[in-house]
Amino acid sequence: MVADDDDDIRLALSLLLSSESYKVIEASTPKDVIIKASQQKPDIILLDMNFSRDTTCGQEGLDTLQQLKQSAIPVILMTAWGTIDLAVKALQEGACDFIEKPWNNFKLLNSIKQQLCFSKIKQENQCYHQLFTNDVSDNWVCQSSSMLAIEQLIKQIAPTDANVLILGENGTGKSLLAERIHQLSHRQRSPFIAVNMAAIPESLFESELFGHQKGAFTDARQNRVGRFQLAEKGTLFLDEVGTLPLPLQPKLLRVLETGSYEVLGASQTQTADVRIISATNADLSKLVSSGEFRQDLLYRLNTLVINLPPLRERLDDIEALAISLIQRFSLKYNKHCVSLTKGAIKKLRQHTWPGNIRELSHVIERAILLTTEPKIDADQLLLESTETPTNNVILQPLEMAEKQLIVKAMEVSSGQVLEAAKLLEISRNALYRRLEKFCIQYES
Repeated sequence: MVADDDDDIRLALSLLLSSESYKVIEASTPKDVIIKASQQKPDIILLDMNFSRDTTCGQEGLDTLQQLKQSAIPVILMTAWGTIDLAVKALQEGACDFIEKPWNNFKLLNSIKQQLCFSKIKQENQCYHQLFTNDVSDNWVCQSSSMLAIEQLIKQIAPTDANVLILGENGTGKSLLAERIHQLSHRQRSPFIAVNMAAIPESLFESELFGHQKGAFTDARQNRVGRFQLAEKGTLFLDEVGTLPLPLQPKLLRVLETGSYEVLGASQTQTADVRIISATNADLSKLVSSGEFRQDLLYRLNTLVINLPPLRERLDDIEALAISLIQRFSLKYNKHCVSLTKGAIKKLRQHTWPGNIRELSHVIERAILLTTEPKIDADQLLLESTETPTNNVILQPLEMAEKQLIVKAMEVSSGQVLEAAKLLEISRNALYRRLEKFCIQYES
């Protein structure tokens, strides 16, 4: 786009740029610039700084530049009244270059080529970043000892094609862990496809996973691509796999065993090149014992098993998770510089989190929406107290109560002495002494 109030300048620039195979859009007023930039989305704009012939300060151009910022279109500013101060101000306001009139054709064309090249590289880098990371790294937090152990494990197993079964309570982030494994695998450039097995009606199971051809059944009005085909050379994540009805399990087992399947309504056998990651909050061993889940299917799914701990066992991750969520929701709701007070952090650590990370996300989102201050205090979290009511306290010898608390803290922290000490708000050495005193077994 060439934006100038001088007809002769627009004509000269249009002829020059057309000779270099550029398609040129012209604009003669600041309003015209904004409208055409929004409608036609040019790759670059040559913008005059003075649209009123009696003006030499360049403010019109700077004001128009401000309005163009959200479009992310590169802008080269042009003026016949150039000064060093004006050039510096223009670049500070977001212009990608500053050209004085009368312009040098070679210099102008070189600047345009350079800025278009920079813009293309920037767009490609953004695409690659989304493809490779899917923003998982921004949300993945592993500061607690239990999560550091999981991170070490997934870095070891991610490069393989082994099937992975993720176990854990609802809301612990099983899908995020699955994406993290995909992100670290050699399949990261290929699709990550997730399917909620609990949401698939039994009658549509084969169509959803394997696809169907037009006319395969009554409502098959057009061809449908199945999830296995969508995930080709990538990763297929089967969430809530424990809910899969028993009659459908052999159909999934077959493709896991042989890698082969048929599109519904087609006779040709397809081959699937996908890695399977599945997840459930159910006890699959109990389901096998009760005859509700096939043991051979379980063996195909659980080549590697990862137990994702609940949030109450990840105390050292809570603050980092909360900060990550604050950043996300602050951006979503246009809030700035929101942070947590020490009291709020303490309250987050004391809560039992029955809903895990999903519950934490709801709590932070609600606090961001309601807060009018730059800091979120404990009261603004609106968390119900998890303390046991006084009238329900069982009277017993103090030493017995102390021992029960320590045993409970060790259970919740999975035997991690440091985390258990933080729960009890005592030093690690003090906890070691009590463990010895009460003969409580623990792993070093």
